[in-house]
Amino acid sequence: MEDRRPIACLWSDTQALVAVARCWSGEGGTRYLALGCEGSANKLGIGIIAHDALTGTPTVLSNIRHTFVSPPGTGFLPKDTAHHHRSFFVRVAHEALSAADITPSEIDCICYTRGPGMGGPLTSVAIAARTLALLWGKELVGVNHCVGHIEMGRAITGAQDPVVLYVSGGNTQVIAYAEQRYRIFGEALDIAVGNCLDRFARALEISNDPAPGYNIEQLAKKGGGVLVDLPYAVKGMDCSFSGILTRAEELAGQMRAGEKGPDGEVLTPEDLCFSLQETVFAMLVEITERAMAHVGSNQVLIVGGVGCNERLQEMMGAMAAERGGSVYATDERFCIDNGIMIAHAGLLAYETGLRTPLEESTCTQRFRTDEVFVKWRK
Repeated sequence: MEDRRPIACLWSDTQALVAVARCWSGEGGTRYLALGCEGSANKLGIGIIAHDALTGTPTVLSNIRHTFVSPPGTGFLPKDTAHHHRSFFVRVAHEALSAADITPSEIDCICYTRGPGMGGPLTSVAIAARTLALLWGKELVGVNHCVGHIEMGRAITGAQDPVVLYVSGGNTQVIAYAEQRYRIFGEALDIAVGNCLDRFARALEISNDPAPGYNIEQLAKKGGGVLVDLPYAVKGMDCSFSGILTRAEELAGQMRAGEKGPDGEVLTPEDLCFSLQETVFAMLVEITERAMAHVGSNQVLIVGGVGCNERLQEMMGAMAAERGGSVYATDERFCIDNGIMIAHAGLLAYETGLRTPLEESTCTQRFRTDEVFVKWRK
């Protein structure tokens, strides 16, 4: 019979019994606390989470974020982003502790993003997390960035065993869980969908504040009068965005030169943003639906920064509804890179005995989602 108990705890029965035993023996308190440090791209996030020692129920105590914003028409360079993270880490950490109203002595472990991401920013935050662990005498836990997104999404939405669409500036993957691994069913073969949107924002010199993808979304809502034909590149379970970006950039150049579109229409930034979104999101819906059919799931969980896009959620929701299913997504507090997702995933690992020794507390730009042993799930 299906187990319909609340899954906010994300714990197995064995883990719950271990927690009870620890409390009876006087080891540990009534909750476990983790501080999570995220800095894989242009967002520095530090969050503190608590898990109930008996039920595992997570409680967000603080979730502080500071974003490096580059000038319009530019991207964020690794060295500049790393400098930003180093400059603001102490301030953001203080804010996180203050907002959570705790002291370092109450924290059980320090969690940090081990990868994937940009080398310079990752290294800066990993060193800072290692320093906190040494200063406070705490255990370290390295976390896979994608797994952090997934586990936070599951905890917030209550999605039990969904097909996951992970869409961000650096990653595009369709994922499903099986045998204590998050298996990748399909992915981008070249650039991620978020990177495609960001680079198109540069072509139009759209502001990067608060985020280029968000500003594209707002322009796209004003478009829709013209749907420009763009390359549609789905290859089995995988997709490609570089050709779409090249064509969109060409059209943007023609628009700036006062030229008309391929069918003689007058192009606007709003119509180009609308056309780009419609095309790339249709590709994502197609490969996600194929994965749902393959694994027999009627749930979709959208995670990652692009997952905040309302049009993507709308298109995915229409597809899921046709299959008798539903879509789960979070708001910008949790879908955009943040420290709390690293704290949550790291604490799940910590509670099952996983640690990252100091001599192994490295980071890497390439860290596949399916490399992680998901010990905390049945």
